[in-house]
Amino acid sequence: MISIEKLDVVGRTYRHIDRYRQILTVIFKYGFGELLDQIHLENYVQFGIKKLSRELWYRADELSSAQRLRMGLEELGPTFVKLGQLLSSRPDLIPVEYLEELSRLQDRVPSFPYDDVREIIRDELGEYPEDIFASFDEEPLAAASIGQVHKALLDDATPVAMKIQRPDIHEIIETDLEIVTHLASLVERHIEEFDILKPTKIIEEFARGIEREINYLSEASNIERFAAHFAGDPTIVTPRVYRDLTTDRVLTMDFIDGIKVSKSDRLREEGYDLTEIARRGASLIMKQIFLHGFFHADPHPGNIYVLPDHVVCFLDFGLMGRMTRQDREDFTELIFHVVRRDETKVVESALRLCYFDEPPDERELEKDIFGLIDEYMYLPLPEWDVSRLLRRFLGILTTHRLRLMPHQFLMMKALAALDGVGSSLDPEFDIISHGTPFVRDVYFQRFNPARTVTDMMQTGADYYRLIQNIPGDVSDLLKKAREGNLKIVFEHRGLEPMLDTHDRISSRLSFAIVLASLIIGSSLIALSDLPPKWHDIPIIGIGGFIAAGIVGFGLLVSILRRTRL
Repeated sequence: MISIEKLDVVGRTYRHIDRYRQILTVIFKYGFGELLDQIHLENYVQFGIKKLSRELWYRADELSSAQRLRMGLEELGPTFVKLGQLLSSRPDLIPVEYLEELSRLQDRVPSFPYDDVREIIRDELGEYPEDIFASFDEEPLAAASIGQVHKALLDDATPVAMKIQRPDIHEIIETDLEIVTHLASLVERHIEEFDILKPTKIIEEFARGIEREINYLSEASNIERFAAHFAGDPTIVTPRVYRDLTTDRVLTMDFIDGIKVSKSDRLREEGYDLTEIARRGASLIMKQIFLHGFFHADPHPGNIYVLPDHVVCFLDFGLMGRMTRQDREDFTELIFHVVRRDETKVVESALRLCYFDEPPDERELEKDIFGLIDEYMYLPLPEWDVSRLLRRFLGILTTHRLRLMPHQFLMMKALAALDGVGSSLDPEFDIISHGTPFVRDVYFQRFNPARTVTDMMQTGADYYRLIQNIPGDVSDLLKKAREGNLKIVFEHRGLEPMLDTHDRISSRLSFAIVLASLIIGSSLIALSDLPPKWHDIPIIGIGGFIAAGIVGFGLLVSILRRTRL
């Protein structure tokens, strides 16, 4: 179980000093040292941060900040690669230009030794691989930051693929999370612009997400749910999970002997119809999104295989997207109103896909969205660049301080990936034509009589439940009132600026009264003949005038600083 509760431990101890040094060195290396200066890190860690190399290895004019961030995350390893991948799906947290760059993050790690593989399998399954399988390949098929995949044969000669988690990956990730959480808390404390984003909350959300991802039982459940949705569909195959050979650290499933969809030349040489593959792939992804609401969130070419008879197979189910029925209807409603060019409804639908702190200027938002629509509306469908369209749309939302909901973005990102894969297989591929029937079905399904009756019954049941609860709720209120435990809290919002101004005025009036009292009191003492004296003037009176001068000068400086006289 990953824990990030030891938030400030890193700042007070040397338990992770070497890893902390490594992270800070990479931050300096890629040109983000100014951020560390802003959070005054030297006040919190005591291992000579000023002695760390601040040399920038890459000139700022050679690489963008987004590129340098991606390279730094890749160099820092699995935790940071996964963090970058999380951020690449969160347009509500980072600028658009960073989304595209972070989506290119790659795991560049060597495989770990077979001796470690044997020990992990024995720890998880109780036996060594040679005792479980008829054969087990010592060389991995692929290696990534979290684990690596080996091919094996069961006793009945069935080929399987076993994914084995890296040794000590939990400890590595937990150490990195402690350090990153400490840094995030300092950023939140010292840099006002980041306070609204709550970096520590982002890290907590990331910790929960990566805990699910490195638990192979969670991925096994994703595979089985996906397979259930497409049971009986001859155009797709989903690898079977072998539950008796699966734990949270090892995952065993069918070995898929197919051709990656990115190998278009090989597919063509072996007689595959690339247009048919593109059509089937598009249909399957549209069904995942618009029919099931449970979709593969990373359908890049390396995760899609083609088997004989143009059967499609998706792999790597660690990251899945989920869309409720309401989510799907909100998106299809946006598309429907765009086609009808109903400006007001388009803006209303777009706002339902987002969340925001303050309502935007709807007229300006409408103008920007329809500027984008006009740019694409009269282009031939094959010329639509879905990836560019998505970037432009996100840019408009960012301009108006709107944040697209993460699951909606994952869905749009999956459609953009589909457009790229389909176009690589078939230059005439038209994602709009493939998606139109699914969008239409979702939109008009709301008006299906059976659906209407079901919704009315559900609404009636909710109202009935509410009416049933009213007597009990009223009784509880009356009981609390009788016992004197009923509390009514009024919260005033938006009064902070007025209260600050009131406090400032009160403070100045108080200073003015004190100043006047000092001057009057000092004058009375100066006119008296009270010893001791200096040049026939009582010293106490002189001290009063000096104190009055200091107070008066301080009050004047305070007023001038705020440029208000």
